[in-house]
Amino acid sequence: MQKESNLKEKWEYLVKELTQQFSDGEDLNVDGIIYLIGVQELGQGKRRFKKDEKMNLMHIAICKLLEPYGYYEFDYFDEDGWPHYKMLTELPNLKPGEQTVLMKEAIIGYFEAMDFFPKQ
Repeated sequence: MQKESNLKEKWEYLVKELTQQFSDGEDLNVDGIIYLIGVQELGQGKRRFKKDEKMNLMHIAICKLLEPYGYYEFDYFDEDGWPHYKMLTELPNLKPGEQTVLMKEAIIGYFEAMDFFPKQ
């Protein structure tokens, strides 16, 4: 139960902080945070992205987030500087709620690796 409580607290802190920095008022959701991670991982700074590029940013982020779980592995950067990943193992069939929990855990892990959270 402590793990769930800690996950919830970190998630709420993360949403609050990222919403203040990157949103015009509405709380960011999981997809919004995944998009931000994709922009961060691309590393090309703030710019306008086309619709297909936005989808690719989401894919980059998901690959990066699930890499520590052994689902993906970084492969190479293409000539435009976009990272590419290869799938190592198929994702399990998860119910939508389970998918959300997995992604929230992965997102928190990503930000923990960047020392985003205050020390307890």
